[in-house]
Amino acid sequence: MIQSENVIGDGAKSEKEISPLPLNHRFLEPQRAVKTITDMAIWEKSEAYMEYTGFIATLNEAIKGKPLSVDCKISPSVTKLVEMLEKIDKLIDEFPPIDQPQRFGNTAFKDWLAKLKLNATQYLQDALDQKLHLAIPEIKIYLEESFGNATRIDYGTGHEMSFIMFLCCIYKIGCLNTDDNVATVFLIFNKYLSIARRLQQTYRMEPAGSHGVWSLDDYQFVPFIWGSSQFIDQAKVHPPGKFLDDDIIEKFSNEYMFLSCIKYIKEVKKGPFAEHSNQLWSISAVASWYKINQGLIKMYKKEVLAKFPVIQHVLFGSLLPIRRFPIQH
Repeated sequence: MIQSENVIGDGAKSEKEISPLPLNHRFLEPQRAVKTITDMAIWEKSEAYMEYTGFIATLNEAIKGKPLSVDCKISPSVTKLVEMLEKIDKLIDEFPPIDQPQRFGNTAFKDWLAKLKLNATQYLQDALDQKLHLAIPEIKIYLEESFGNATRIDYGTGHEMSFIMFLCCIYKIGCLNTDDNVATVFLIFNKYLSIARRLQQTYRMEPAGSHGVWSLDDYQFVPFIWGSSQFIDQAKVHPPGKFLDDDIIEKFSNEYMFLSCIKYIKEVKKGPFAEHSNQLWSISAVASWYKINQGLIKMYKKEVLAKFPVIQHVLFGSLLPIRRFPIQH
């Protein structure tokens, strides 16, 4: 069992590395645990909730004010995880969309996801040190759930959450540590984001839930949080409202995740921005990136992490347990 002092609290900054697990740690296949609305209270007091929100806050802090091209440490573990994602990306080439009468939800996605699940164990064996292979049955489920739903052929914030939980587990087993924080967002998560976008476009995936009501661009949320942190204390896009300017987007979208998100929205949606992306339009009036960043974290907790339709699909195991977070005295 992980000692409570190694758990990153909600919104806390972790300066020390999360201790590797004890030798006798028992991994579990993750299961759903939030089955009714009343279970939401258990989730919001759970270790998993504290670990997850703390993980987002820690990485948010690590990338503050930094462009994607910043010179950051790239460990062998980061390189291997990026290579794994490159294999997942290339797998899309093997399953081109098929001709079908319905416009959305190309059924070739089901075949792609089935192949990913078939390969997932091998991918993780290649990416992780031999001594970490016992964790694979637990962490691979989070990876498999990160790319969309095969039945509905949709993608949303719950799938994005599954990938961030996968990353959180990768830290907890000791594969990555605090030195990898910047590279985790800029190399690993950014590569994941490009795969998610490619899947959305290739297979015409539907937004999960009530057509994107809980996300900022129908599909994603966290890249807006981390992307807004990149702009704190720098003057490239100031005042923040400039993020809507086409010349700013063109100039800086390769350096800043927030702008790459805006660029993607403008490519896939037609009509006035204020109409198709009203939540983002309203953000453009906020005076500082710090306020935008903090506001988005609060909004994420309220509009994603507190919504039963999202959390009912979340999986809990030994690394992200549903048990109550220990209160420290």
